Amino acid sequence: MNNTTAPKNVRTLIAPDKFKGSLTAGEVADALAAGLRSATGAGTVHCEILPLADGGDGSVDAAVASGFTRRSYTVAGPTGQPVQASIAYDGVTAVVEVANTCGLGLLPGGRPEAMAASSRGFGEAVLFALSLNPATIVLALGGSASTDGGMGMLTALGFTFRDADGRQLNGSGSSLARIHSVDRAAFPELAGTNLIIASDVYNPLLGPQGAPAVFGPQKGAGPAEILALEQGLTHFVTQLTEAGFPGAGFPGARESGPATLARHEGSGSAGGIGFACLLLGAQQVSGADFFLDLLDFNSRKESCDVVITGEGSLDEQTLAGKLPAAVARRSGARPIIAVAGRSLLPRERWSDLALTGVYTLAQYTDQDSSKDPELSAALLRQIGRDIGANLL
Repeated sequence: MNNTTAPKNVRTLIAPDKFKGSLTAGEVADALAAGLRSATGAGTVHCEILPLADGGDGSVDAAVASGFTRRSYTVAGPTGQPVQASIAYDGVTAVVEVANTCGLGLLPGGRPEAMAASSRGFGEAVLFALSLNPATIVLALGGSASTDGGMGMLTALGFTFRDADGRQLNGSGSSLARIHSVDRAAFPELAGTNLIIASDVYNPLLGPQGAPAVFGPQKGAGPAEILALEQGLTHFVTQLTEAGFPGAGFPGARESGPATLARHEGSGSAGGIGFACLLLGAQQVSGADFFLDLLDFNSRKESCDVVITGEGSLDEQTLAGKLPAAVARRSGARPIIAVAGRSLLPRERWSDLALTGVYTLAQYTDQDSSKDPELSAALLRQIGRDIGANLL
């Protein structure tokens, strides 16, 4: 757009994802809006803010920013330490996320615990959400510290795993290979609740594209640990199958057994928590599209002339369907501007997302802003002013 054709009063919808490691989606949107509103020109820029998420970390924050109520609850962190987690609830739908319950960012000292980390805290947060009697629970899977196949989550939801000596096992990567028996207590609350997996990870649980092989290294697993986790998860699936899960009367009863579910796209998400959620009867949907629907993107874009979206890095993964791509696809003919920490997309690829322009923090500084929230916010305000000046 240029100064001769742009409208004098421009209505913008600012709908970004988080800048991972630096700013939440809400902080990104607020900084851009502050810059846009301060732009000088022959008119005014009006800003509507819609922080977004795609099912990873920041999903609860995005829901709260759109009007959900935050509910806090203490759960077991990835290595058992108490952490203050939160869910989002609007009276009908609850959003529960892995990242703020048993995520990598909650590891003490940031030290990975590939074999010891557990997903139990996520299960405890789901249990808390169930106490509110929601019609739907959105399970936002992303950023997990564990590769336990959701064993920890299942222990919080009534499963009991015992070793050969009858001792009860806590869920963790190292516990998987020791499972000798599986029992399941009645849990009627799950029967009447719709479970939705919001994730854009499509890896299976096992194999060369499975959770240990692909995501284990991100969680500190070396070759020996990856092999142990693969063997442990294989044993986990076998034990669940021999125990008859899922089965008659089980809330997640379906024709597919654990071995089939382990091959399902997305069962390897969040260190295999996706597998456990499928076992409970959850339905997997695109995280980006689900949150755009949940946060009413389609109706909110209609009153806007320009859509501004973005994320920490624009790259080939963005083109493969990450949140900015979903925003662009739904924005129609109106101009779409992307803002990012960096962009690895050459200008000729902008048309793949129908982008009018791309602004990056890297264009405005030689410093590394990826771990500096204050610098990132300042640069976004400057970018907002520049976008606003161009629009006016």
